[in-house]
Amino acid sequence: MEAFLVSTGVVALGEMGDKTQLLAIVLAATFRKPLPIIAGILVATLANHAAAGAVGVWVAQALGPDILRWTIGLSFLAMAGWMMIPDKIDDDAVGGKQRFGVFGTTVVAFFLAEMGDKTQIATVALAARYPDIIQVVLGTTFGMMLANVPAVFLGDKIARKVSMKLVHGIAAVIFAILGMLTLFNVGKLF
Repeated sequence: MEAFLVSTGVVALGEMGDKTQLLAIVLAATFRKPLPIIAGILVATLANHAAAGAVGVWVAQALGPDILRWTIGLSFLAMAGWMMIPDKIDDDAVGGKQRFGVFGTTVVAFFLAEMGDKTQIATVALAARYPDIIQVVLGTTFGMMLANVPAVFLGDKIARKVSMKLVHGIAAVIFAILGMLTLFNVGKLF
């Protein structure tokens, strides 16, 4: 349960103000069809995070426990720093003629936007850290949905009322704490 809860929390906070959340808002404003957008986000996230989780498991098996602990700890600290850099959405992420309909466009756009994104890298690190890949992928996917479903329905209203700088700061602190706990092997994690 720890893997699921930590993965959910880290990704939900990390996703606030992220480019994929901005993409959810743009898709909602463009298509005004929330259900196929939400379904597309779910499918794209499951596919992307399952692949990231598999990479994390491979990394955990390929590295010894000491190297893995340092790699994950430093990755979490790097994520803490990265959280403080605001994201922008690419102008061409949703532009142009749509061939795949609302659902297909959302799946393709979200899958591609998530490549190399903070939450994908976090998923790799979490899957390397926790032995239960299914709980990690379910947790990171749930975290993405927690952040993006409200963005689809209430995007503009949320963005005006919530300080993204504060949310990013909280997420950065959580990543930093996870990194330090991992580096210092608190609780003999490895």
